[in-house]
Amino acid sequence: MKNTVLALVVIVASLTCPTNSTAKERRGAELAIHKLDGQQLKGELIAVKPASLLLLDSQSGVDMSVLAKDVDVIKIIKKPKTLAGAVIGFIAGAGAGALVGLVVDEAIGQKDLVWGPQHSALLGGSIGGVVGGVVGGAIGANAGHPETLRIAGKSDTEIKELLEKLRRQARVTNAQ
Repeated sequence: MKNTVLALVVIVASLTCPTNSTAKERRGAELAIHKLDGQQLKGELIAVKPASLLLLDSQSGVDMSVLAKDVDVIKIIKKPKTLAGAVIGFIAGAGAGALVGLVVDEAIGQKDLVWGPQHSALLGGSIGGVVGGVVGGAIGANAGHPETLRIAGKSDTEIKELLEKLRRQARVTNAQ
């Protein structure tokens, strides 16, 4: 009895008390920066300051500050979402295909004892699921293409707008 009460207290305490082990730190966007002098940098965007970017180098783990006026192009590297797109597409396609199969079965009005509405729904759902999965996977894969921001040749106002867009994707969004 004592062990059961103790176990319940430990479980309730672990679920209700805040701990750092369950908190997940926000990650900044992964950037590839091409500078005007030809140098290329790659790392996580930590913060955006009024005229510079603070990156955590992905190779060495060193913080780097890059002046916006020295940047030619910034690529925001995105991870492809092929699997998530395929799953969502499969579910949507299967549901729509099953409904179409039922509607077609009802429209035909076939009273066959072997092939009933459940078979039509299964066939329609299978075809729709495969088609939806392929289309959803392709859309998810396409969502992973890097976004390119050209800084060189922009006015100060345009550069501030691009930096503000990047600020929303930084680990620390309110850096000054």
